[in-house]
Parts: sequence; structure tokens; C-alpha cells
Amino acid sequence: MKDLKWSEGELGRKSGVPQPTIHRILTGVSASPRHNNVEKIAKALGVTSEWLWKGSDTAERFQMASSGARDEGYTAGLVPLISWEQAANWVGHPAPEPFQEPEAWLPCPVPHSATTFALRVRGLSMFNPRERRSFQDGDVIFVDPARLPEHASFVIAKLGNSQEATFRQLVVEGERHFLKPVNDSWPDPILELTEHARICGVAVCKVEIF
Repeated sequence: MKDLKWSEGELGRKSGVPQPTIHRILTGVSASPRHNNVEKIAKALGVTSEWLWKGSDTAERFQMASSGARDEGYTAGLVPLISWEQAANWVGHPAPEPFQEPEAWLPCPVPHSATTFALRVRGLSMFNPRERRSFQDGDVIFVDPARLPEHASFVIAKLGNSQEATFRQLVVEGERHFLKPVNDSWPDPILELTEHARICGVAVCKVEIF
């Protein structure tokens, strides 16, 4: 609702679930909402009912409502958790030989393309306690190469001859594109994307690891 800037009333109109019922669910008064109502709310929000049941402290989605998540070719299922080295050269699964087995296969909480992969966040360059959307060391992000990178997207990029991918927020200023860390205190400056850089995918969801 926050991502879509919907009120309880708007969600009620979109889903067909009465606003008082939505209010009781959101405030915890209705601890065991009807499955049919959850399905309607999930459909209106463009997420799975399973994701809603798990709660927002488990998974956070990014841009799914406005990025064509319901387009043909998008599905749900397991995706490989790969290394940052693999991500820099990822062209879809199965990857070209030699292909290293992924660390694990993880269920992606949101619809995604067949080329989607997962990464484990390293370091604190993308963590900022003042930002609603930030990433701690150890969080798992799901990255979809089929998503169109837009201003403010969180992207995985390969810079020049680097052997590893990097994780940053995309800033678009006219024809120029920049990558910036979310951490205001991070020593690395904002970088301008050059013709030698390549965006490998857009982060569509994260799962916090406790």
C-alpha cells in the first residue's frame, strides 16, 4: 500500500474487500483473516497470497506493481543463489560453461522472469537506517535481468574490467546515468555509468536474514 500510495479505502475498492475488514487486518484485530479476502488483497497488490501471509518483515518487493509483473513470461519458482563473480557474467540460467553450482535454490516471493537470480548482500554500502529501503549485510536480494532499469531502481552492475558485480541505486539525469550507495557515509563517490559498464539486473525483492 505504501509503495502504491493507496489508502485503506483505495485498497478496498481495488480488491473488493470492505475497508473496515482491511482495517481490522492491518491493525491486527483480525488475526486470522479469511483466505478468500487475503487472495483478493494479494491480487489487487500484484503479489502472492503466500507473501502476504509471511509479512513485510520477511520480504520486501520493489517496483513490482509498475514494472509489468503480470506480463506473459513472468512466473514464480526457485531461483539460484549465486556469487558476485557469477552475477557479473550472468546471462540467464543455465549459464555458459563452466557453470558453478549455486549456493542454494531459493523461492522468489514475487513474479519474475526465468533469468532471475539471488545474491547475498555484502558490506554496508547499501545500508542507511534513515532510509526505508536499505540493505544490511547478509540480506538476500532477488535480481531480475528482464526488468527495465529506471530512476531510483536498485541495480546490479558490472563496471569496466571488474570481475565482480556491484550493488547500487540508479540515478538518471537526462541522458546521464549514475550509481550511488545508499549509505551517506560510504567513502566511494557516485559513479557515472560509461559505455564500458553494464547493468546486469534490477533488484525486485529482498529477504532479511535474521
